[in-house]
Amino acid sequence: MIRLVPARRPGLLPPAAAGEPWLMTVIAVLCFLACLAAVAGAAADRAAQGWARQLGAEATVQVRPRVGESGATAAARAAETLAGVDGVEEAAALDRKAAEDLLRPWLGDAVLPDLPLPFLVAVRLNPEAPASALTLSRALAEAGLDASVDDHSLWRGEVERSARLIALLAAAAFLAIALAAGAAIAYATRAGLAAGRSTIETLSLNGATDARIAGLFMRRFGLMALAAGAIGAAGAGLLVIFLRFLGGSEGLTQALPLAWSDLLLLSPCPLLAATVAVLAARFAALKVLGSDRQDG
Repeated sequence: MIRLVPARRPGLLPPAAAGEPWLMTVIAVLCFLACLAAVAGAAADRAAQGWARQLGAEATVQVRPRVGESGATAAARAAETLAGVDGVEEAAALDRKAAEDLLRPWLGDAVLPDLPLPFLVAVRLNPEAPASALTLSRALAEAGLDASVDDHSLWRGEVERSARLIALLAAAAFLAIALAAGAAIAYATRAGLAAGRSTIETLSLNGATDARIAGLFMRRFGLMALAAGAIGAAGAGLLVIFLRFLGGSEGLTQALPLAWSDLLLLSPCPLLAATVAVLAARFAALKVLGSDRQDG
């Protein structure tokens, strides 16, 4: 019977030197974790930047009434004064109910009725050209108001520092996973060299150089890591898509807002995995072959 499909040409390396299924599974899992670390870092940075922008577009003013003046009247005068300042879009005095709503998550309902609350004015700033805290304080002082302005700069700085820390942690996690993948591939390359010792000797006797022999392992493990990286990236992509649909327009949560653009972060994973595999296989193969030359 004539075979219509040509037989696959056997490789020069023995099957034992090929990418073991367990090694491919390990690389796929590591790539999956690396992709999740990258997406989580991007989402956390996006959330932090959004919080920083929101804090930068708002300010809170605490008003202290003068003698013979009620707190509500002083807060109303402060809101009217600030509404006319350049860089302010809106200023509104908060009544007691609104102030209690702000403090309820922190203090609960038990102590709020008897707690003396400050008189506050919420200021919404122009995001393009916001008024500074100094400008707001000067306008209040010129109006004869005793008030303190909080432009949330302290909180904004903390959020920005947290975003930088999260980015560093995500990068560290990615590098640790890449190192683990490289170590696994290097170990597998050494095992492949040991298993294919007779084949390597035959190739050497037929004139194959160390670089040529190492190239065989680089190609084998590079293709295997490329496939494993694609599997890991695909799994992470499916998880991101599921969480994106689960969270609706806000991604997963406001603390982890996933976006469709996060899927682009997964695309380099197969190529990066193959690069790590090729480098690890080359270094391991040349080191083993060089030591064998010295022993011989």
